[in-house]
Amino acid sequence: MSEDRPRIAVTVAAPVEAVWDAMRNKEKIRHWHGWEYEGTEGGAGLEEEIDLIYFTQVTADEASGILTLGNGDEFVVEAVEGGSRITLTRAPYGANPEWDAYYDDVTEGWITFLHQLRFAMELHPGEPRRTLFYSGSGARSPIVELGVDLQPGGTPYELELIGEPAKGEVWFTSEHQVGLTVDGWGNGLLVLSHVPPSEKKPDGASMAILSMYGDVDRDSLDQRWKTWWESRYPAPLDLGG
Repeated sequence: MSEDRPRIAVTVAAPVEAVWDAMRNKEKIRHWHGWEYEGTEGGAGLEEEIDLIYFTQVTADEASGILTLGNGDEFVVEAVEGGSRITLTRAPYGANPEWDAYYDDVTEGWITFLHQLRFAMELHPGEPRRTLFYSGSGARSPIVELGVDLQPGGTPYELELIGEPAKGEVWFTSEHQVGLTVDGWGNGLLVLSHVPPSEKKPDGASMAILSMYGDVDRDSLDQRWKTWWESRYPAPLDLGG
């Protein structure tokens, strides 16, 4: 079992109590964790996922701000200048052999979700969202294909985004991801991810999560994105579900 545990730290402009509540209140977790999808027998898959991850064999110590998930992932929420810092330390590789093949994918997922948490709390506190999700394999990066210029967080941008003009600011960047606010989606969020082909992932991996608010035409947006995405990434990723 490896003890080389990845760590992810995100600072949120909100008090510790509010951040902790966002991680322990099921309805508020829906505002930032993952994306909408159907689960078993047509049920709400996101709700089942939230129950499994955050409320099954979990240890939550509000006084110390430590949340330990059933798989061994550990969150620490602490006060810092400007708000709160969330630090996630991943469970050791090998702690759950059934999930070892997805270990890096889960780490990338947590990077996305913690930045979605910051986005929800800072720009849309208490607001429900609608989401769209796309995935696929291949060597082509959607970040490059869509002409996204990687700039530091807070940098304004404007580009043509699959048939519509888009503007906003860069929300975050990481080794494999970029997040962009999108004014036209009710001040929504686009997260793009690309892991290039490697020995561990010979087919590469790309994903996109679209979060929108208000009266955005989700079906029209889905039609444009699905056409564009499936022409480049025809095979959805196996995410271990």
